[in-house]
Amino acid sequence: MQKISIRFLWVPLVLIATTAAAQQKGWESQWNEILAGAKKEGKVVVMGSADPAVRTKLPAAFKKRFGISLEYLGGRGSENTARILTEARVGVQTVDAVFAGLSSQASLYKGKASQPIKPVLILPEVVDPSKWKKGKVWFVDPEERYVLRLYNYLTTGGISINTQHAKPSDFPTIKNILKPKWKGKIGIRDPRRSGSGAVEATRFYRVFGEEFVKRLFVDQKPLISNNKRQLADWLGHGKVWVSFAVEVETARRMKEDGLPIDIIKVPDMPSTLTAGNGLISLIKDAPHPNAARVFLNWIASKEGLEILGRARKRAVTRNDIDESYALPWEIPDPKVEYFDAYNWEFYLTEVPKMRRLMRELLRSR
Repeated sequence: MQKISIRFLWVPLVLIATTAAAQQKGWESQWNEILAGAKKEGKVVVMGSADPAVRTKLPAAFKKRFGISLEYLGGRGSENTARILTEARVGVQTVDAVFAGLSSQASLYKGKASQPIKPVLILPEVVDPSKWKKGKVWFVDPEERYVLRLYNYLTTGGISINTQHAKPSDFPTIKNILKPKWKGKIGIRDPRRSGSGAVEATRFYRVFGEEFVKRLFVDQKPLISNNKRQLADWLGHGKVWVSFAVEVETARRMKEDGLPIDIIKVPDMPSTLTAGNGLISLIKDAPHPNAARVFLNWIASKEGLEILGRARKRAVTRNDIDESYALPWEIPDPKVEYFDAYNWEFYLTEVPKMRRLMRELLRSR
């Protein structure tokens, strides 16, 4: 019996080893063919936010790694999306891949301007489910094929302040924002429009209720804008004293430049998971299809995603990257179950309801 068991065990072990070797050879052959095609194409065109660190670091690292140019087009998400959808309608695409937030990616998905990423990912370290915090490659679209999530961080329990007018001890609770001294001195993103402003309002509504939202967004007469630079300037020059709208990396750079700005943690400020503009999709009929495939595999690899994460100082979706560059309170605790504001269904149903409510509340502004 012993000999029979060993003999029959040996056959499947040989088959497993042979299959694994064939798979290894298969991906390598496919990758080399794609890489050769990408080098002939010469470049990949990637669209995203106008962040200067991403604009400089990604192209340099990609060129160094593969010898292929990366043309990075920075701009506002809504404008980038409009351009891609227009190009899709006329049948002439100039962009291969795009970083964007969920509302923009959903528009591309619904407009059939994106194509599946999942079949494009072939590198073993990318398709290995053990390398991802979710236990699999993290897609956010309903089909789990089109929109890849690269960031996963907490929309912090923090706010930005102008230190000439506010101090951390002013906010043992976020409810202190309703005090008369802050009236007219709060900067917010427009909650009536798609994006982080509407998500912020929805978070407050979920945690503190409608009365808090009305008092904050109406009675306190906050200054509203969707222009990131304007929001940062308002805080840096004291036009507003407190802001929910200045991005962490922007506030940090301004502080390093000597402006009176600080980022403080507020204990009861509602925190949720988000990806910001750390979602990527592959554009249908991409002009540089092979280079786009190389880029997508690279940006989802440890090397590429670490460069992107460090450039934006964001926690990421891979679990093999040292995230000490990020703010500690933005890194999710794997033992805690957070509410995910980038849940597809929530973002596309509940947030639009909040936008309608905010338009009603702010109809006179």
